[in-house]
This record gives sequence, structure tokens and C-alpha cells, in this order.
Amino acid sequence: MKKRRYLYQLKVRTRVMYTLTFVLFFQYLGISQETNGFSQFFTPSDTFNQKRFTTAVSIGSATYAGFAAGLYYAWYKQYPQENFHLFNDWNEWGNMDKFGHLFSSYFQAHLTYTGARWTGLDENNSILTGIICASLFQGTIEIMDGFSTNWGFSLSDMAFNNAGIGAFVLQQKIWKEQRIKFKVSSLPERYSENPILSTSGLSSTNLEIRADDLFGSNYYERFLKDYNAQIVWASVNIHSFLPDNNKFPKWLNIALGYGSENMFGGFTNSWVENGELYVLNDPELERYKQFYIGLDLDLDEIKTDNHFLKGVLSMFNIFKMPSPALEINTRGEIQFHLFR
Repeated sequence: MKKRRYLYQLKVRTRVMYTLTFVLFFQYLGISQETNGFSQFFTPSDTFNQKRFTTAVSIGSATYAGFAAGLYYAWYKQYPQENFHLFNDWNEWGNMDKFGHLFSSYFQAHLTYTGARWTGLDENNSILTGIICASLFQGTIEIMDGFSTNWGFSLSDMAFNNAGIGAFVLQQKIWKEQRIKFKVSSLPERYSENPILSTSGLSSTNLEIRADDLFGSNYYERFLKDYNAQIVWASVNIHSFLPDNNKFPKWLNIALGYGSENMFGGFTNSWVENGELYVLNDPELERYKQFYIGLDLDLDEIKTDNHFLKGVLSMFNIFKMPSPALEINTRGEIQFHLFR
């Protein structure tokens, strides 16, 4: 189980690094266009531009190859492999990993589509590029899983990968824009240092020690790996669904979120530490799921003549802005949060 947990952590970090690499690359392209007097960021070339296409393909291919090879040699090669097989990991970590797949595949499709439009490819070929690139990256990880003895190919992972790609494609086909954007947030959590006795009664630990082992001890690690702190959002631009010339602010979105809480193991809150078994029986620490509705800012809709600032705002628009939200959870509770 510990090996599997570390693989999940490595996969999460790989997905985030891959996504951010594409974000930074396309932001660079946008800034380069501005400094050279060309059109603003995300404006496609009027005609196919071979130089832009070669640049985009070269950087994208190198990024994909680097992450795929790095992940294989850093992890999969270290463990035994066998014939391709399936593994059912549904509800592991409260399915937060599944929504991470949806979020990552959506933005990989969106960002590679943007790069294709920048090169001058037409709408349909750019959408196809987004589908192929996002499917290739996500599928590579799942195929590696499928040949690893300790893991397996996850049909539910692939379903959420396809859902993320599909969410991008359908919006682009129907509306020619992304009215519903998938985002992520992660607010640091503090864990109790009250002692927890092992089942033998001979040793003790606490949730903070467990969280350090699972999620890391600094903010960066916990942002990427702490599924208790993460929420995946669908941020809906209300203005775009209303009649033309409506007065609803273009920059104000309604966001629907999903999270899970009290997770201190993949499937159950039990673990072995220094040879001692720990099991959480406290009803207050029972695992549960959370559903949110709240406010969000669509940073792409903030008007500014500074094109560098536009690029920065677009880059940060993959994160949901902390703002008021209402939580309804599977414990039957309704809670208001000032920041979520």
C-alpha cells in the first residue's frame, strides 16, 4: 500500500508539472508576441505558420518525452512487471484522484488546443490536437500502470480522463468558448497532535505525524498531495449563459466543488507505523465527502491593456480564488465557509 501511495503522489506531481509547463510555455509565446508587436496572447495566426508549428511541436514533444521517461525510470522500472492487467481503484482517496484526472486532462486539452490555434491550425484540427495530446499523456501513465505487477490499468481513471477531454471538446464545439472551466484549490489543514494508540496499546502516534508521512511537511508538498485539503471545481461563467447585453459581471462565476475529508489511508483509515497497527475508530474522524457551491473570479474576464498582466492572470486562472462557499456533506451537515 505504501508503494502504491507513493506512486499516486508521483503521478499527481507529474500531472501538475506537465500542466504548468504547458501553461508557462504558452504564456511565454504570448509575451513574445507582444514584445515583437504581434497580436495579443491566444490570438491565432491568420494562416498556418510553419515556424510556430515547429516550435510548438518541438517543445511539446520534448516535454512529453521527458516526463514519460522520467516517470518510468524514477518509478516503474524499479518494480516487477507482468502482462497487461486491470485494477479497480474506485473510491481510493475518496475519488479525489479521479477528479484530479478530470482537471488535468481538461487543461491539457485546452492548452494544447491553444498552442495549435497559435500556430495557425484551423478550429477542428486544433481541437483534434487537444484530444490527441491530452489522451497521449494521460494514457501513457495508465498503460505503465497496466504492466506493473503492483498496480494495474484503471478503467475509472480513463473514464475521468475522457470526461475532462470531453468537457473541453463539447464546449468548444457548441459554444466556441469555455463557459465552464475546471479549477483546483487547496487550503492548508492543521491536523491534531493528540495521541493515537496502536491496537496493541504499546505505541502511539498522532494525525500530524501521519499527515507528514502521507502528504509531506511543507506547503508545496501538501498542496499537491493532501487530498483532504484539495477541492476540484467547475467554475461556471453565468454572464455567458444570459441574454446579450445582460448586466451580470463577466468576471463573477458560480463554482461547484467536490472534496473529501478525514482520509488517512487509500481505502481505510488504518496503517502500520514502525511495526504497529493503527486504526481510527473515532466517529469524528469518519471519512466523508463534500459538495460545495460558491463564488469564483474568472481572471480571463478582467480587463487590462497590460498584455503581460493578461498572461499572468490567465496562468493563475487554473486555480479557484478563495471566496465564500456553502458546503453540504455526506455527514448531513451544511456549513458556510468564508474562504474555500
